[in-house]
Amino acid sequence: QVHLVESGGGLVQPGGSLRLSCAASRSILSLYVMGWYRQAPGKQRELVARATSGDTTTYADSAKGRFTISRDNDKNRVFLQMNSLTPEDTAVYYCKAVTADTLDEYWGQGTQVTVAA
Repeated sequence: QVHLVESGGGLVQPGGSLRLSCAASRSILSLYVMGWYRQAPGKQRELVARATSGDTTTYADSAKGRFTISRDNDKNRVFLQMNSLTPEDTAVYYCKAVTADTLDEYWGQGTQVTVAA
């Protein structure tokens, strides 16, 4: 079992930045993949970025060049640095973890990001 808690969301103006944090209840060294997904109103949940335990990262096209995912194995946290935010980035952002042994998936409760003037 893995419990994930996101934080760092909020209201930001277009062009601004936010840093999301996802705290895991156990060592993320045992988590094969940790990632960030988002869901805007009326839309399906979509991948934003993910990072494997081998430090392989994947980004959605919309996130490339603006967002950076990073893992802090000592603090059992995953971060998403988001720069140059636009209103199209407005969504609930979810943290997801996949365990290395059983490939079970776990989700956090989400954190709201709103980009507006």
